[in-house]
Amino acid sequence: MKNDESCVPILETFSTCPQISAAPREGYLQNVIDVAKWSEEHGCRGILIYTDNSQADPWLIAQIIIQNTNRLAPLVAIQPAYMHPYAVAKMIVTLGHLYGRRVYLNVVAGGFKNDLTALNDATPHDKRYQRLTEYTLIIKQLLDGQGPVSFSGEFYEINNLRLTPPLPPELFPGIFVSGSSDAGLATARAIGATAIKYPKPVGECIQEPPDAGLDSGIRVGIIARPDGAEAWRVAHKRFPEDRKGQLTHQLAMTVSDSSWHHQLSETAKEAKSNHNPYWLVPFENYKTFCPYLIGSYDRVAQEISRYVTVGFRTFILDIPPDEEELRHIGIVFQQACQTGHEVEPAATPNSVFGRAEVMVSRSDRN
Repeated sequence: MKNDESCVPILETFSTCPQISAAPREGYLQNVIDVAKWSEEHGCRGILIYTDNSQADPWLIAQIIIQNTNRLAPLVAIQPAYMHPYAVAKMIVTLGHLYGRRVYLNVVAGGFKNDLTALNDATPHDKRYQRLTEYTLIIKQLLDGQGPVSFSGEFYEINNLRLTPPLPPELFPGIFVSGSSDAGLATARAIGATAIKYPKPVGECIQEPPDAGLDSGIRVGIIARPDGAEAWRVAHKRFPEDRKGQLTHQLAMTVSDSSWHHQLSETAKEAKSNHNPYWLVPFENYKTFCPYLIGSYDRVAQEISRYVTVGFRTFILDIPPDEEELRHIGIVFQQACQTGHEVEPAATPNSVFGRAEVMVSRSDRN
């Protein structure tokens, strides 16, 4: 899809790969392949692959996705506790060399205290983001291919390190990082990354728009149908309230120092009405980590359009339960593109967007 002068930059949509606990062992591989193929067929730029102590290795999953799709880009979550920055860069150039495919990086500081404690990593929250800055800068310098890299920082030191084979410039990875805390935003600025948030309701985002100097995105689930009542029926059936899940969520709160986790928990107290498409019941019941937008195609498209006018250009969707759900989501984005939403003065006073383009067309393969 091409831009014209009346369009905002092309939006990027990403789906999310199933977690290893979501399917029996014998069915997990096929589940990953299916979700990747659906995501590509319905126009997603890429697919997020989680990383933490309970997940499968994200690089092995990334290779499986590349082998079973034509252009879908794995968005691989990485964190310093698991892998040296040289090893990350080597993974990227190897996949590029073998398959001619680009990957994205979701650089994470690590927000689960129990995971970090098991790895004997007691680094405080903000220090973890400072470490993540050094980590990512080293990866970027190695991938630039301008010669041997030397780096001396608080957390890493390398001397005349060279990466081979070289990475073609067109395969240089896109980079995402959490933008929910001041430390995360500082890292996004330092490494030139897209800052991703678990968004508040769009009305609150209008009052607190993202930094105009950063590319910004949100992580959000969507359940939409032609009729809003049907969308809510689907939502409540998929995510029924679960006391065990609520207790697990409460426990997770006590062992997490992630800003997004606490921010969403506070927001959940204020978003309880079915008249509001913004829904946090799946998060409160420990079924997923992102808010959901629920309603008719028109209603959810309006909300997406408003997030766009606030300044968000990247949308990372929750794990799709089936291909049909991605079809419904595609209709929402198509309607958001067709109708647009005028910019609210409090959000971006110096510009007006007539409409937004999003990668939802099956024929858009660039």
